[in-house]
Amino acid sequence: MSELRITARATGAGPVLEVAGELDFHTAPQLREALHRVAPLPGQHLVIDLSGLTACDSSGITVLLVARNRALEAQAGIALAAIPGHLARVFRIVGLDQVFTIRPSAGKRADGR
Repeated sequence: MSELRITARATGAGPVLEVAGELDFHTAPQLREALHRVAPLPGQHLVIDLSGLTACDSSGITVLLVARNRALEAQAGIALAAIPGHLARVFRIVGLDQVFTIRPSAGKRADGR
């Protein structure tokens, strides 16, 4: 069975979720639950740090898209950060780079937040 580790932290700009391990059919509910606990407020920016992600299937992609929709409904921003190279190609193929802001790291944004 796959393993997923999720760590949440708060920043002045909004929540950051660090996701490591395998994001798949078995572990996607864990991320969905974590996203419910750290829902960004209007004007905040949710960052999902994927630097430790080793695999992601369609269930994982679906959870990321649901997180995007919820953030936008809450009038908040969302970004995927530090996507590992082997997954960045897949994310480009399925078009996630067209619907998400992609950051090279989960650190501060260019505007200092």
